[in-house]
Amino acid sequence: MRLPAISLFFLLLSATTLFAESTVTVLHFSDYHSHAVPFFESGELVGGLPRLIGFLKPLARRKDTLIFSGGDMMNAGSPSWSDKYQCADWPLLNGIVDAMAFGNHDADYGPEVFERCRKSARFPILGANVIRSDGSPLFAANRKNYLVFRRKNIRIGVFAIAGDDFEKLVSPSHRPAAEARFTASASAAREVVEALKSKERVNCIILIGHEHTEDDIRLAREVPGIDLILGTHSHRKQDLEVVPGTHTYMISPFQYLNYVSRVEMHFSAGRLASIDGRLVPMDRSIREDRATLATVAKMQAALEQDLAYRSFFLPVGSASTEIATRNGVEGESLIGDFVTDVMRDVTKSDIAISAASSFRQALPPGPLRLEDLRASLPYDNKILIYRMTGASVKQLIEQSISRRGSDFFSQVSGIRFAIHDRHAEDLVVSRDGQWAPLRDDGTYTVATTDYQGKIADGYREIFAPFPPVDSGERVRSAVERRIRSGSPITAALDGRIR
Repeated sequence: MRLPAISLFFLLLSATTLFAESTVTVLHFSDYHSHAVPFFESGELVGGLPRLIGFLKPLARRKDTLIFSGGDMMNAGSPSWSDKYQCADWPLLNGIVDAMAFGNHDADYGPEVFERCRKSARFPILGANVIRSDGSPLFAANRKNYLVFRRKNIRIGVFAIAGDDFEKLVSPSHRPAAEARFTASASAAREVVEALKSKERVNCIILIGHEHTEDDIRLAREVPGIDLILGTHSHRKQDLEVVPGTHTYMISPFQYLNYVSRVEMHFSAGRLASIDGRLVPMDRSIREDRATLATVAKMQAALEQDLAYRSFFLPVGSASTEIATRNGVEGESLIGDFVTDVMRDVTKSDIAISAASSFRQALPPGPLRLEDLRASLPYDNKILIYRMTGASVKQLIEQSISRRGSDFFSQVSGIRFAIHDRHAEDLVVSRDGQWAPLRDDGTYTVATTDYQGKIADGYREIFAPFPPVDSGERVRSAVERRIRSGSPITAALDGRIR
């Protein structure tokens, strides 16, 4: 039987489409934290909303592209932009962003403000394990806690996960709805992956994981079938790589619009054949969007003239060099040395320790404003003092080394050590200006933040046997006094972490 010519044509066309090769480009930024204005990092001004939009807007017009936000689009307390404008900048991303993950800071101003923000954004918000009191998903489209996008002939399943630390991090008053709660990430992810595979018949699955890097890795191992994890929450800079022991790729674009993840997903005959990608720096090589630049400049000028915020933009001192965050998740950093030295000095402790997550941004060279300090240290934590055994101090250092590469790695003062084969060696402690080996049976006073002593996983368990003493000091306030009294400030790496 001969087929009519027109039927044969459509049959051949369908076969060509089915077996065609195609590429989908995925772009992703995360942990914006209201950093609409460029800031100083590694010797130049980077980031800024005008630059991000200048980069993304032309790509958003393409039919083979998906663009995602990893969440934490605001941050109460710092920068001042967040407190004044909250989500006024979200609509600037309408028509550009395809979906956003719910981050732990996105309801910092309470459920009413969050709902207003949610309505201002034309892009959906995702959080597969964010549920109402009756167990139904808070973020749902057609009763589904995921989305399916079609690009070319490819069906792409996308979902987001709130980290297992959200129950502790997000107070009831700062949740996206009054009754919202967070379920276990692994079980929620497993259910979504199964639905995307069996019901939706997607060609690939993408997770926007607003959880710590270690949890992304654990999830990739526990829930097979996730092809790509867009990392967030840990503020980690990580190029595209395969999670060891899995077929899942992962990439993470640091923070504050420093970078955008760009991933190319290549399909052949409807199957994911390969993935490649890289981090694109949002530096001076990226042309800023002019309209956004004018809008942001006008808003920033109004912010600096606002009586409620004007004092934040007055000089409090100066720095003779950039006090950089560089290498702070791997080893010693200038900002880590400077701040932990201040913590140890004001508390008269033997040792000070603070997780790299405390240090978010460099202090720029030249005049320093309170706004610069607040950006560098956005969380004005209390300083607690613990009287500990040398054996427990060594546990703290070993815990830090085990988290190397994440923002749970710690900066220190008053103690020196070498890292060898993922363990600490040659630990010495300074007392009365002299360095002596750390003794397991010795007793040492350790200054740390209330976050690290009481909340941070892995650390709070080590501190728990020792009752804390509130020093009466706060980190940022102590550093501000040092800047005011000791400018121009400076810092130099001294080999305390080798």
